[in-house]
Amino acid sequence: MIIAVNTRLLLAGKLEGIGYFSYEILKRMTAAHPQHTFYFFFDRPYDASFIFSKNVIPVVLQPPARHPILWYLWFEISVYRALKKIKADVFFSPDGYLSLRSKVPTVLVLHDLVYLHQPENMQATHLNYFRKNVPRFLNHAEKIVTVSEFVKQDILYNFPNILSEKISVVYNAARDGFFPISEADKQTVREKFSNGSEYFIYVGAIHPRKNVHRLIQAFDDFKKKSGTEHKLIIVGRMAWKTDEVTAAYHNAQFKQDIIFTGYVSENDLRLLTAAAFCMVYVSLFEGFGMPIIEAMSCDVPVITSNITAMPEVAGDAAICINPNSVEEITEAMLSVEKNNELRLQFIKRGRERAKYFSWDKTAEDLGFQIFQK
Repeated sequence: MIIAVNTRLLLAGKLEGIGYFSYEILKRMTAAHPQHTFYFFFDRPYDASFIFSKNVIPVVLQPPARHPILWYLWFEISVYRALKKIKADVFFSPDGYLSLRSKVPTVLVLHDLVYLHQPENMQATHLNYFRKNVPRFLNHAEKIVTVSEFVKQDILYNFPNILSEKISVVYNAARDGFFPISEADKQTVREKFSNGSEYFIYVGAIHPRKNVHRLIQAFDDFKKKSGTEHKLIIVGRMAWKTDEVTAAYHNAQFKQDIIFTGYVSENDLRLLTAAAFCMVYVSLFEGFGMPIIEAMSCDVPVITSNITAMPEVAGDAAICINPNSVEEITEAMLSVEKNNELRLQFIKRGRERAKYFSWDKTAEDLGFQIFQK
């Protein structure tokens, strides 16, 4: 078979959620199916590390697609033409977009419907594009894959014309390299990033949906009530609409204990996660929430939200709270700091919960959807 793949989010040194998903799936899928040919469609010069095996043929298609107009041009002209040229048997698109013009059977991965639930946090041009095209994408795709049962049910509720049998669920997992480290290694990480102190950690891009401003407010309250030396490390790039985060930081009494690292290397991310005292991931909306599982894989306890897909991912292995309540976030942080027995209990539960999620299983299940078109 000839499988065309949308790989425009495979960006060296800049992988985020969907990019990581694509990376972990494709490196396994291409290796497991040497009898098939994979054409990777990039929208800019690619890094050779993404050409995972000999059966991968990279193709750069213009223009770079990072804006609604460019999305349209890339998918409806460049991708459409490329699919015809290579005579693709199937088009696999892991980022929720596809070519409406193409008649090539498409397997579409949709990670969430956040545009329906939080339109106020999106740019108007992006929001209009999604409102117009996501329903069309869902109808056009031969198969739809989601990353949680929550997203599947969200699709079925909002688009009742979509048949349940058309949608399959495959979970994310922890990226390679997320595992517990020694106490000595933890101290080395703390010396490098937090002046030797224990720290809470958040990982992800910074924009309104991620609720970082309430996390900062909760941490400030935690510091006032606990009197500890703990820091808060926020790992990720400033994305968009960050005014609330900036204001929360400037208003914080303990701003000297809040550390913004920006985007960090893969290795530093693994170490920062593994050396953390606790992961605090209190997003307002997630289709999955990969940092939850990555922290659990590192024997790090997790505080997360009790809404959308996060309780489905966490199970009983995390402290789940109302992310709109600064007080609940604060109390959860205090409980982890004051009650070591509770902390160890959630570490143990998390270790077991993380075993439930496997990239090998996800790649196998996705491969079944693609190769059984």
